[in-house]
Amino acid sequence: MRRGPAVVVANGSEGEPASEKDKLLLTQAPHLVLDGVLLAVRAVGASEAVIGVERGTRALQIVSDAIAERADLEASVPVRVVEVPRHYVAGEETALVHLINGGEAKPTLTPPRPFERGVNRRPTLVSNVETFAHLAMILQWGPSWFRALGTGDDPGTALVTVSGGVARPGVMEIVLGTPLSTIIDAAGGPTGGIQGVLLGGYYGTWIGPDDVRSARLSNADLKPLGASLGCGAIVVLPAQACGLAETANVLTWMAGETAGQCGPCVHGLAAVAGAMRDLVAGRAGTDTLDQLHRWAGQIEGRGACRFPDGAVRLLRSALTVFSDEVSSHLRRGPCTGAGQSSHLPIPASEQTWR
Repeated sequence: MRRGPAVVVANGSEGEPASEKDKLLLTQAPHLVLDGVLLAVRAVGASEAVIGVERGTRALQIVSDAIAERADLEASVPVRVVEVPRHYVAGEETALVHLINGGEAKPTLTPPRPFERGVNRRPTLVSNVETFAHLAMILQWGPSWFRALGTGDDPGTALVTVSGGVARPGVMEIVLGTPLSTIIDAAGGPTGGIQGVLLGGYYGTWIGPDDVRSARLSNADLKPLGASLGCGAIVVLPAQACGLAETANVLTWMAGETAGQCGPCVHGLAAVAGAMRDLVAGRAGTDTLDQLHRWAGQIEGRGACRFPDGAVRLLRSALTVFSDEVSSHLRRGPCTGAGQSSHLPIPASEQTWR
């Protein structure tokens, strides 16, 4: 049931540690995002717009300054900025709506969804800031211009963050359907071979060297690999690194990022992370591997949100892509790469959820 005019929410809260694209977009082209927000406001008849930005970033002040410069926004609809705490799940759409409504930035799966009843119980359109930027460009140049690049199923371009074992890490705009190897070369190429690549960030999937050579960056092309572009994060893991150690570090961090709303997240992720640390440290037996697979099945689909599902996806892909390393750890204990510094960033988390 409709309860007053709609609200538009531009989600620029980037809780994914391996992604920088939204912060860069808001810093370098805030007016492009605002143009798209204004178009969405007009399209859905919204009476209010909100932009969620990660707390403690330069983008906060830049976006606020850009809003103050826009007379067209002031004349048509109020736009405000909300600071989002630094938690992985705080940027999920329901978590962001809860925060805007004065609650904690914790997600839920239970209906109603934001488009049904969101900010102040009104129907709410929530989308990523990159989507609003694309919307503004499509209106300016037309849909045919946008579809001239990319693939039939995935037209246009996307912002991606390339990091890890590459010579020039950073954010780049790529044409959808571009070979992954081309993107890695554009980032200066690998600095020490490639053991694997993490696609889609910590909610994503590891793929092995053979798939890295053949993969193209579109969701249709990545689907057979069990992967997706997701948040656009691409992390290259050098050949000398330990993919299991990297995954154990991330799973341990993710276990600490739980919103504490369900057993699969609170207990399941902690158990999985602990077993992975045992495997990396050479303390695991063959029963540990069986446990990991069993626990993954018990966790999947049972969370209060999709966060534990992402951790399970990361775990399963690591056990598959790094299967030789799993066998080696079980037979010989820790490897030399396990003690090296992480190629995947592990940030400090805030205590507050507001």
